[in-house]
Amino acid sequence: MAPLPSEHTDPVEQVEAEVDPGQTEGQSLPPASATAMEEYYQLQQNLLLTTLAFTGVIFFSVWLAYSLPIALNYLIGACGGVVYLRMLAKSVANIGRGSSRLGSGRLALVVGLVLVATEWQQLQVVPVFLGFLTYKGALIAYTLWTAVLPKSPSGSSQASG
Repeated sequence: MAPLPSEHTDPVEQVEAEVDPGQTEGQSLPPASATAMEEYYQLQQNLLLTTLAFTGVIFFSVWLAYSLPIALNYLIGACGGVVYLRMLAKSVANIGRGSSRLGSGRLALVVGLVLVATEWQQLQVVPVFLGFLTYKGALIAYTLWTAVLPKSPSGSSQASG
């Protein structure tokens, strides 16, 4: 018989009792199949290459439109974005493998990049920050690119040429 609401019961204990016993914290997921991980690594590589291509095109465009120092500020931010993307990809690959660390390293990278840009006299914050966000533009472009392109017979989309 369930306890009446007027009885002294801990609401946390009630919630824990209702949780599925198979989904306890710290329990690892079953290993991913080799095909799924291969597709994930291919996606990871395509996103990285797209980000690097965007970085190169935007770097030279900023250099032509503004100046080399502003383009170098952009490049510093873009390099930080690439590092952030790699750290994010490694974190996603380790989901369900017992790693309980949160993204504090990624957050420290962003905060450190902004702090260095604000404190160092030769750097400008806006180009560095926009350079950091290049990976997001590349992600959006890659997503739109793969949504528009037809699927190849093997089931994967054609990302390049």
